[in-house]
Amino acid sequence: MVRLDEIESEMTNIRERIGVAPIEEKMVETRLRWFGHVERRPVNSIIRRVDQVKSSQITRGRPRKTIRKTIKKYLEINDLDRNMLYDKTYGIVQTM
Repeated sequence: MVRLDEIESEMTNIRERIGVAPIEEKMVETRLRWFGHVERRPVNSIIRRVDQVKSSQITRGRPRKTIRKTIKKYLEINDLDRNMLYDKTYGIVQTM
């Protein structure tokens, strides 16, 4: 076993004992919370208008990953409904 693997394994054990959620889960939870906040804003707010602007710039290579595509992937992976983001009674959406 490589030393780096041992350190990673020790960190995982420590996180489990303390009860801290993995970083990936917290990132997904935060992004979903932020997206729900943005979606509940009025359509004429600045953040909503910026989100709806289409990029007219033609780029080379693969298309850029957008926040919409990322959120859609998170919703599919966690088997969540998009309407849950609009309803604050669900509270913080627990992931994974």
